[in-house]
Amino acid sequence: MGAEIAEVSLVDVSKRFGEITAIQNIFLEIRQGEFLTLLGPSGSGKTTLLRLIGGFEHPTSGRVLIRGEDVTGVPPNRRNTSTVFQDLALFPHMSVGRNVGYGLMLRGVADQERYERAERLLRLVGLEGFYHRNVNHLSGGQRQRVALARSLVLEPAVLLLDEPLTGLDEKFREQMQVELKNLHARLGTTFVAVTHNQEEALSMSDRVAVLRDGRLEQIGPPGELYEAPRTEFVADFIGSANLLRGELADAATMTFHTAGLTFRARLTPDATAGPAVLMVRPEHIVIGPDATRLANRCEAEVTAVIYKGAVVEVYVALDSGQRLRAHQRTGGRQQIPPAGSRATIGWDVGDGIVLPNTPAIAARGVAEEVGRQQSAAPASRRSRAHRQTE
Repeated sequence: MGAEIAEVSLVDVSKRFGEITAIQNIFLEIRQGEFLTLLGPSGSGKTTLLRLIGGFEHPTSGRVLIRGEDVTGVPPNRRNTSTVFQDLALFPHMSVGRNVGYGLMLRGVADQERYERAERLLRLVGLEGFYHRNVNHLSGGQRQRVALARSLVLEPAVLLLDEPLTGLDEKFREQMQVELKNLHARLGTTFVAVTHNQEEALSMSDRVAVLRDGRLEQIGPPGELYEAPRTEFVADFIGSANLLRGELADAATMTFHTAGLTFRARLTPDATAGPAVLMVRPEHIVIGPDATRLANRCEAEVTAVIYKGAVVEVYVALDSGQRLRAHQRTGGRQQIPPAGSRATIGWDVGDGIVLPNTPAIAARGVAEEVGRQQSAAPASRRSRAHRQTE
C-alpha cells in the first residue's frame, strides 16, 4: 500500500473468551473505500472480528487502528464506524425518518438538518417518500434499507454489515446484492461485511477474507480465491470443487499422479513434490468426444445426470473409484452421455491446480471447543459464548 494509510488495520489481533480462542494472530489491512467481506463457516471467528473493528469487543492482544489512529480500547460510540446489525434493531415506535435520524439526534443535530439528511439518505437507498411511514408496515427488504440509511446518515469512515441479507428470500437477496454494490460505488465508504454465504461474498466484494478456526486462511479478489485458492479448505469452501488426492511427482513439469493416472496442472506457490491434491472446478470438465483432444483426459463411468436448469450436473466415477462432478451447459452442442455409460472426460492443463495436501475438514476447531466448554458451563454463560465465536 506504500505510504497510503489503511482505513482499518488489525495488528496481530487475538481474542479469547475464557479458554476459547476465537481469533488468533490476525494481521489485516482494509483499504480505504473498498468492500471487504469476512467469509467463513460458523465458528470461524468472522463476527468476532467485525465486533473487534466496531469496538463491541476488545482484543485480548494486538491493536485495532482506524485511519492510523489506535482505537483498541475506544468504545463503539467514539469510533468512526457504524454497524448494520443482523437483527436490524429498528425502533418499532418510531417512523422511518425518526429511525434514520436517531443517531443524529443523539449527536445534537438540529431538527431541520436532521430531517434533510434523513431524507437524502432515504432517497439514496430507494425509499423516497417513506419518512413518515411506520416501520412495522415495511417489507423485509425495505427494513434492510432503513437500517442502511440509519447507519450511513452518520457518515462513518467504515460501515460494518453483520450478515446484512439474512432472512431475505433468494430472489430479493440477489437484488439486494446488486443494490449494496451500487450503493458502495456511489458513496465510496469503506464497507466491511460478514457472511457465511459464498455467493454473496463473491458477488459484492472487492476482496474476500476467508477465515477458518479463528485464523486468516486467504485474502484476495473473488476471482483469485475461486480460480487460484492457496489451500484445500478455500478450494472446497468457495464454490464446488473436485479434489483428487495423489502425488506431485515433478514441480518443474507440473506432473501429478493419482491412482495410475497422470495429469498436468498449475501449482500453488506452496506446492512441493510429494503428497498433494489436484483441484478442478466442475465447469472446466469436458465430457464426450471433445475431451479426447485435451491434454488431461481419462475414461470414466457416468453414474448420474441431474438437470438443474441452466446446467446439467453429471457425476462420473474413475476406474480408481474416485468421483467427480461436471457442469455441462443446457442446450449446448455437446451431447451428454446417459447414466450407466462410459465416456472420455478431460480438462485443460490451466484448469487444474495442485494444492498442498492439507485435508479440507470443515472448520470446526473453535466450534467444537465451544461445544465442549458449553457442555460444562452454566446455562447463563452458554448463549453468550456461542454468539461471540461466530
